[in-house]
Amino acid sequence: MTQQTLFIVKPDAVSRKLTGEIIARFERKGFTLLKLKMFTFSQKQSENFYGVHKDKPFFGELTSFITSGPVVVAIIEGNNAIATTRIMIGATKSFEAVPGSIRGDFGLGFSDNIIHASDSQESFDHESRVAFE
Repeated sequence: MTQQTLFIVKPDAVSRKLTGEIIARFERKGFTLLKLKMFTFSQKQSENFYGVHKDKPFFGELTSFITSGPVVVAIIEGNNAIATTRIMIGATKSFEAVPGSIRGDFGLGFSDNIIHASDSQESFDHESRVAFE
């Protein structure tokens, strides 16, 4: 099933110059890059983007980190894009991500975990609207 999904190369990965390597992994997997944008989240955008987590204790940490520097947002398309991308990025806590996954290879923590990816069609719809507004 062909679908689209979104991923964000987070500020820690951008500052460490990992953007090209991360995008290349998706291209090598066979995904088509449809949209690409570099920007810095405003506080309002970050709160809207992470709105599903607003009542969780880590919400402030999420919004603070994502606004701390430039990000690169991409929309890709391919077979089972959402599920495959989630497997490729690895566990949210980088120290739990398996080697070979993006977070397993490059991540350093919980918020500073290199990459975000939509986890469902509904998340993709919301996140792509916010990121490409």
